[in-house]
Amino acid sequence: MPRGDKSSYSSKQKRKAKHIAEGYAKKGVSKKTAKARAYATVNKESGGGKKSGSGRGKKESHASSRKGGRKAAKGRSHAASVRAGKKAAATRKRRSS
Repeated sequence: MPRGDKSSYSSKQKRKAKHIAEGYAKKGVSKKTAKARAYATVNKESGGGKKSGSGRGKKESHASSRKGGRKAAKGRSHAASVRAGKKAAATRKRRSS
């Protein structure tokens, strides 16, 4: 099997990688890099290409997926976070009355 061959991945893994790659592409990453990063993420979560068969599966770790959501908030400055908090509090106060 040549390097980069994706035949050993399940259809679910391929779908997952495609979705992740689309997210990277939205951020402005090149298609080639986005695809590489996406499959790296799938490998990290599921331990590489899955093959069918009874008892061959292992539990998937979704740590990478959770981490991705948290990274977005880190890009915001402290002042922006404070503004967002004050705006949310004002909205809650306004809607409660």
